[in-house]
Amino acid sequence: MSTDTAPLPADQPAPDAPPDAKPKRRGTWDTVLVTLLAFVAAMVIGAVLIAISDQDTRNAASYFFQYPWDTFTSAGTAIGHAYRALFEGAIFNPNTAANGTLAGYLGPISETLVNATPLIAGGLSVGLAFRAGLFNIGGQGQVIMGAVFAGFVGFHWHLPAVIHVIAAILAGMLGGAIWGGISGWLKARTGAHEVITTIMLNYVAYSLLGYLLSVRGFQAPPYGQAISLPVDSNATLFPLFGSTMRVHAGLILALLAAAFTWWLLKYSRLGFRLRAVGANPAAARTAGMSVERSYTTVMLIAGALCGLAGVSQILGTNTQVTQDIDAGIGFDAITVALLGRANPVGIVFAGLLFGALHAGGSVMQTYTPIDLVQVIQSLIVLFIAAPAVIRAIFRMKSSGAGVGAELAKGWNG
Repeated sequence: MSTDTAPLPADQPAPDAPPDAKPKRRGTWDTVLVTLLAFVAAMVIGAVLIAISDQDTRNAASYFFQYPWDTFTSAGTAIGHAYRALFEGAIFNPNTAANGTLAGYLGPISETLVNATPLIAGGLSVGLAFRAGLFNIGGQGQVIMGAVFAGFVGFHWHLPAVIHVIAAILAGMLGGAIWGGISGWLKARTGAHEVITTIMLNYVAYSLLGYLLSVRGFQAPPYGQAISLPVDSNATLFPLFGSTMRVHAGLILALLAAAFTWWLLKYSRLGFRLRAVGANPAAARTAGMSVERSYTTVMLIAGALCGLAGVSQILGTNTQVTQDIDAGIGFDAITVALLGRANPVGIVFAGLLFGALHAGGSVMQTYTPIDLVQVIQSLIVLFIAAPAVIRAIFRMKSSGAGVGAELAKGWNG
């Protein structure tokens, strides 16, 4: 009798079915499901807050027990208008699409993408630092310095078109890298905590920007406003969907940065060293890795990524440096990195989500306070960071890991 079909020994798994393949897939889908349910829960709570903030709903609630349907009707109308405005501002607006132009169809998507571009770059910066065990909250200063360096090259140098924009991009990344590298160097040489140094450098960068915007040669004439000279057209990032829409080539740069960060962490020796240091610095040092050099290196790269966010601001979205050029990107990037679980692919999707919320929020404020959009964002992050709460709300089975362990797995796995 043939023995070709003889079973393998009990202690040998089938070669084409690794024993951990199915659990790993289940864990991935479980994480995705929890993330989606966190978004749903945040939107539901946001709907309650929208109804409470609506004046018509509150008026109808004053006689709720006489005519309860009026309260529900007013609340439903307020919620429907708010979320419809959010969708129309971020995804598709049938009113603008009725004119049949490309801008009418893609205008909301363009606004989502232009808002997401710097958030993706900034989120990658924070997420990469997370992987090495550092908390980079100096995004504001790094974005500012990236915009300052890129803007200076953009309006003071006069080069051919392609060379000029490349020089400005590299200058912006250099500015961010220098500012991030200072924190990494201080951490490596003196042990200064990166949270403290990055916060202090945020203030330094903001004050330095204020000074530069008062200096002739950087400030635009007639020198009555805190605004820089305009960037030459040769140094601007080209629009992706035509001049009628604001999305620009900075989106391509952000996606390339995400691909680079993914490759760096997954396949490069440097990425392995950074992940090892982030997981256990003492063990990494015992294995012969230079923890101090890793801290400096990762902050240089993280700063360059935030500098890229500043590049997209000054060479794409705006053409002049102002005091608010960072637009809160440095701190929103922390939220994006948390939502994306410090994974480059997750950060891209988290950046797109928050870009949509920012773009739709500008239209949504017609019907409801803009602060509610920020509340919804905060609720999403809260539920993402507390998966046990989502499992309890939706009666899901526990994965067996604590909240801290699950987040650590998402960041280092």
